[in-house]
Amino acid sequence: ALLATLSFPAFGQTATQPAVTQPTATQPTATQPTARFYEPGDTIPVRPLEQVRASGPAVATAADPRATSAGEAMLKAGGNAADAALAMMIALTVAEPQSSGLGGGAFLLWVDAKSGKTYTLDGRERAPAAATADRFVGADGKPMGFATAVPGGKSVGVPGAVALAAEASKRWGKLPWAKLFEPSIALARDGIIVSERLNRFTLSRKPMLLLNPAAAAVFLDAQGNPWPVGHLLKQPELQASMEMLAKAGPDAFYRGPIGAKITQAIGNAFANSVPLTAQDLANYRVTERKPLCVPYRQLKLCTMGPPSAGGIAVLQTLKQLERFDMAKLGADNLLSWHLIAESLRLAYADREAFGADADFVPVPVKGLLDPAYLKSRSSLIRMEKAMAEVEPGVPPGSKPRVAQILADIPATSHMAAADSLGNIANLTSTIEGPFGSGLIAGGFMLNNELTDFDMLPIRPDGTPAPNRVEPGKRPRSSMAPTIVYDRRGRAVAAFGAAGGATIIAQVAKAIIAYADWGLPVEAAIAQPVLVADRRGLRYEAGSRLEGMAAGLKALGHSNVTASTLPLKANGVARDGKIWRAGADARSEGTAASLP
Repeated sequence: ALLATLSFPAFGQTATQPAVTQPTATQPTATQPTARFYEPGDTIPVRPLEQVRASGPAVATAADPRATSAGEAMLKAGGNAADAALAMMIALTVAEPQSSGLGGGAFLLWVDAKSGKTYTLDGRERAPAAATADRFVGADGKPMGFATAVPGGKSVGVPGAVALAAEASKRWGKLPWAKLFEPSIALARDGIIVSERLNRFTLSRKPMLLLNPAAAAVFLDAQGNPWPVGHLLKQPELQASMEMLAKAGPDAFYRGPIGAKITQAIGNAFANSVPLTAQDLANYRVTERKPLCVPYRQLKLCTMGPPSAGGIAVLQTLKQLERFDMAKLGADNLLSWHLIAESLRLAYADREAFGADADFVPVPVKGLLDPAYLKSRSSLIRMEKAMAEVEPGVPPGSKPRVAQILADIPATSHMAAADSLGNIANLTSTIEGPFGSGLIAGGFMLNNELTDFDMLPIRPDGTPAPNRVEPGKRPRSSMAPTIVYDRRGRAVAAFGAAGGATIIAQVAKAIIAYADWGLPVEAAIAQPVLVADRRGLRYEAGSRLEGMAAGLKALGHSNVTASTLPLKANGVARDGKIWRAGADARSEGTAASLP
């Protein structure tokens, strides 16, 4: 009965709230309803750019200052970029439990300065062996509602973040495995100060947390309310798990006591109780994949391949814009944003149609990035008028597909680090929605990643959905950590973001701002964001795009709406002989460097 009362805010829901203020923003001249993506009543405090950048021979940046400090500590201890990024990911389990952590998954791009090679590790969650295509189909043959599917056991995938951390540490790290956990153990033991963001997200998921006494005991007070801003939150059970992992290694998670807690939490879930077995955990393997790379003007871009559909979409967006002189148009030109919107519409449509785990279904990656195909898609873009409708294309090696409009939930976290040798670690981590499935094990939240699968296994045209549930399969992802290389082939920048499907727009915009508009990393991230797909065009409320809304409508864009977007990006870039790191001024993120 309690489960039936849950009501998660819909993606694209309309609300009225204060406009977001940006350093370069101009306020709207008239009050209007503000469309938003996720949490009702969100406000996004924005800091000056001076507060979200750092420069030095080695740098680290994350979406929470306590995680950034963990990365900084690794660099000061003689660690490299891999050590810093992994320590930040682990620390986010404590500092940002609603968004990412050990109970979820991650993608890592690693640039190895010594070999000059770029590697990608896929630590995305997998569906357990008992998961079948009708996992989220009700007895009436209709898909479960999102608020019904998320809480409890059905939505939990086998976590991959710990396996990814272990593999990356073994292959590229300099510091001992246990060293990576020291900042997190201290944070869990000594406590973190509850931030406004954590308090707000806890409030938004209070009904779900109340269904699980174990989670409520950590994040709610005795009256069942979120801990107030400023409360010192200690997490002794999480501390014990971190200490065990530090001492015993990943086997404690996948074959030991921590894994037993995971299987017990899912098997005895307050809702949607299903098996995720010890064998499911023991069978998990992180996968090394070949990076997807394309030239962009005089540069090269590399990103994550499937099950990331986000990386492909970022590359498509940029390649479709390559024939336009974005540098000459500039950041303040209405036409620049019109072109970005048009290219995003094409990329999002292909993502909806083809995004899936290529280990299980054919994903025409080569066709989606084929130069001739992208040229044909780009030819649909007109400077003087928006396209009337956008449908998925038919890339070489594929057949026409019907696309489903996707409603990814904005959460996740991104972090990046670079060191004096030229190594770069670019890592995106997630448990999917705020507080994941609502289940907690060993002090960390378990993901709800399986709701990133299509709820119905059959598309409207009667064909199997590429992103349907299958045992062992990884759900489609929007995460898109991306590396930029100069004309000499040297890695010069890395970008990534959090925020569901908005990740694609955030990363593509940041690369345009960095590569075409010549902005430093923190200013590139701070540029306003718009998201354009088959639902319409949503631009960042309070930004200078407010003044372009009428022009975008005049060009033929439909459903042009001011939106509170879930923006949270981080990046690093070369600045002469040193590195520069930047965090999103709209987030709690920070950057740090060695002197």
